[in-house]
Amino acid sequence: TEVEASRHRLTVPAGERRRLTTRLRPTRRGDRQADRVTIRSYGPLRLFSRQGNHRVPWTVRVLPPFTSRKHLPSKLARLRELDGRTSVLTRGEGTEFDSLREYVPGDDTRSIDWRATARQTSVAVRTWRPERDRHILLVLDTGRTSAGRVGDAPRLDASMDAALLLAALASRAGDRVDLLAYDRGVRALVQGRTAKDLLPSLVNAMATLEPELVETNARGLTATALRTAPRRSLIVLLTSLDAAPIEEGLLPVLPQLTQRHTVLLASVADPHIARMATARGNTDAIYEAAAAAQAQKERHRTAEQLRRHGVTVVDAMPDDLAPALADAYLALKAAGRL
Repeated sequence: TEVEASRHRLTVPAGERRRLTTRLRPTRRGDRQADRVTIRSYGPLRLFSRQGNHRVPWTVRVLPPFTSRKHLPSKLARLRELDGRTSVLTRGEGTEFDSLREYVPGDDTRSIDWRATARQTSVAVRTWRPERDRHILLVLDTGRTSAGRVGDAPRLDASMDAALLLAALASRAGDRVDLLAYDRGVRALVQGRTAKDLLPSLVNAMATLEPELVETNARGLTATALRTAPRRSLIVLLTSLDAAPIEEGLLPVLPQLTQRHTVLLASVADPHIARMATARGNTDAIYEAAAAAQAQKERHRTAEQLRRHGVTVVDAMPDDLAPALADAYLALKAAGRL
C-alpha cells in the first residue's frame, strides 16, 4: 500500500476503541503476508511519544486478474451457434446426433436420412450438435521458459489468463475441465470440480504459482498428463514455442499424447520481437530486425513440426492469446474432434 494510506491519525479516549480501514491495491498475484502494525502514542503536550510494534498473523491471497473475461460473451454466442440455438446445427465427424429436419438447398447430401425420407413425403436430413461432457486437461508449463517477460508480465501470466477463458467457455459448453501445473514436479492440480466451483478453484490454485528456473521435464509432464487423463481428452499445453525445449523435450514424447488424445499447444509470442522485425532506420536496427526475423522463422518452423505430429498450434501476442485459444477450442468442437 502507499505510504499515505498506511498511516492514520486518530484520538482514542480512555476506555474506548476505534476501527480503521486501509485500502490495499495489489499489483501482483500471490500470497501477501502481513508484517506488523506500529503504534506511536503521544503525551498530552506531544513532547514525548512511545512506539511499539505488533505482529499481525494473517495472509491475504491476491488472485489472477482474468482480464480476458471481456471476450467471454462473444465466445458464448459462438458456442450457442454451434449448439444450434441461433443457427442451423453443424455436421461433423464424431458429433452427436440431435434431430431430423426437412432438407433445404445447400445441405450436405451425406446428412440425408434415407430411411426417414422413405417414411415421409419430404427429404429428411440429420442435424448434429457438438459433443458434450468431453474432458479437457489444461497443462501449464511452469518451467524456465515461462519466466520470460512479454510486455509487463511473465509468460506464465498470459498462459493463466488464456486458461481461465478456455475453462469458463468449456464449462459452459458442458465439458469437464481439469488443471495441471508442472515443471519437474506437480505444482498444482485441480480435478473433478463442478462448473460452479471450477473458476474459483482455478484462480485459487494459480494465485501462488511462480515460474521455476529449471528445465521442464517433458517425460514427467507427459506421464503425469496421461495419468490425469486416462481416457480420450483434449490436452491443452500452455508452453513455449522455443525450438530447443520443443525439439529436445516435447517432440520425442509427443506420440504418447497424440495416439490417445487431441493435443492443442498454445504459446504467447513476444511483442518486442515483432517490433524489432519491422524496425529500420540505422545499422543497429537492421541487424536487430534480421535477428528478430530469424527468431520468428525458427518459431514458425517449430510450430510446423508440431502440426505435422497432429497438434493444433495457437501462437499469438499476449492480448490475443486467450481469444485465439478459445477460437481454436470452438473450431475443434465444431469439427467433432473432441
